[in-house]
Amino acid sequence: MYNTHPSTCFFAKNRFVVLLCTYMAAVLYLGLTNIGFAEKTPDKVALDAAVKDFTLKDADGSPHTLYALSEEKQATVVVFLATQCPVATDYVERIATLVKVYEKKKVQFIGINSNKQETVAEILEYNKKHGLEFPALKDPENKIADYFGARRTPEVFLLDAEHVLRYAGAIDNSRKEPTQNYLRDALDMVISGKDIPKASKKTRAIGCTIKRVRKIDVNRTP
Repeated sequence: MYNTHPSTCFFAKNRFVVLLCTYMAAVLYLGLTNIGFAEKTPDKVALDAAVKDFTLKDADGSPHTLYALSEEKQATVVVFLATQCPVATDYVERIATLVKVYEKKKVQFIGINSNKQETVAEILEYNKKHGLEFPALKDPENKIADYFGARRTPEVFLLDAEHVLRYAGAIDNSRKEPTQNYLRDALDMVISGKDIPKASKKTRAIGCTIKRVRKIDVNRTP
């Protein structure tokens, strides 16, 4: 058996040992490279893929899981909200209306706040002020925002009864006077068992950017 310790490789004169050492070094390098790539690759759900279960706490500190909240529901709408975003506030009344209309159709709305600077106390006060009667969960490390790929508030993600992501993006096409109701149309199709056209599965959300926490493991070297 050949000794392939680094010191042996360095001083090796036997051609076979040198080739063997080179091969092992290459395998080790590729292995480490792949491990590093896997660690840096974000875990992110794609359209038409099942959304994994997750747990977040509400403003009162009570934990909630996605699957438990959406149990026996025909659809679930995950909506990223903010207390300090004027665009999100413009949509509050429309969201509250959607909740009431689709509650009868077994649709669950789940609000998520991923802004680092907004406290649970603010969220609780905001929800009471605007009459948001659905779970509002805090995402303190932006893990769920990263998982969904959420960038703005408000931004919505529609799941069917099997937790498959069917639509992502804006609620409609205008913060003031919408003429196209993307979320409502997508909800109606999912509830009725129809397929959402590919061109309508994703739209660009309008609103304030989510203020994320700084990731200490991210290499910011240019």
